[in-house]
Amino acid sequence: MGPVATTLLSSLGAIVACVIALWVVSLARRDSSVVDPFWGFGFVIVVWIAWFLQPVATPRSTLFAVLTTCWGLRLSGYLVWRNRGHGEDRRYASMRTYHGDRYWWVSLVTVFLLQAIILWFVAFPQQLTIAFGQADPLGWMDAAGVVVWLGGFFFESLGDLQLARFRADPDNAGRVLDTGLWAYTRHPNYFGDTCVWWGFYLIAVAGGAAWTIASPILMTVLLMRVSGVTLLERDIADRRPEYAAYKLRTNAFFPGPRRRLK
Repeated sequence: MGPVATTLLSSLGAIVACVIALWVVSLARRDSSVVDPFWGFGFVIVVWIAWFLQPVATPRSTLFAVLTTCWGLRLSGYLVWRNRGHGEDRRYASMRTYHGDRYWWVSLVTVFLLQAIILWFVAFPQQLTIAFGQADPLGWMDAAGVVVWLGGFFFESLGDLQLARFRADPDNAGRVLDTGLWAYTRHPNYFGDTCVWWGFYLIAVAGGAAWTIASPILMTVLLMRVSGVTLLERDIADRRPEYAAYKLRTNAFFPGPRRRLK
């Protein structure tokens, strides 16, 4: 097999093995939420597999490995900290109730294996750029990618920090965070995550993998229309009465100035 096939098959096998192991843990604990913190760490595994499979590490492959590790470990660490002691996420609990006795195998396919495949595909820009192994020096496109990545990492990290501090105050129970980055977008963490992946893509373009654009597009669609903004806001107004007014004055995704309410 060539380097591309070897990289993709090796990373796919590792990720599938990891999520199956997590699935077994979830059955023992009756908690499918154990898969959520793996999302960021899974990318770290995929990228370092690609890195180690190459005979010579190039500056671009090492840049990818470092940036992905910083992003992935921060996200997974935050999710582990955020989820501790809270039990199963309401999304999975709802699925468990709906499917009943079938949930054990339904969760394997629709929660664990599906996440593994999406993760593996979204990481194509890193995997394929590293597998191509172009040893040319880093250029302006790489620099542009790092700048976009840094902006996204800033938004995502600071947004999560501001939300964590807000939720830590008991007086804020049932209220809506509308200060800091949350005053300019209702989902600064999702916006930041999207920028991170477009930053990765720009670096992939510099490495000759421009055709992997489907990966950041998929990530953007997921965050804006599927598992991100749309899913989170489906019932949030029922739990937080202030959210209706917050939606009217604050952009959903892309940061912008507040709108004045008449």
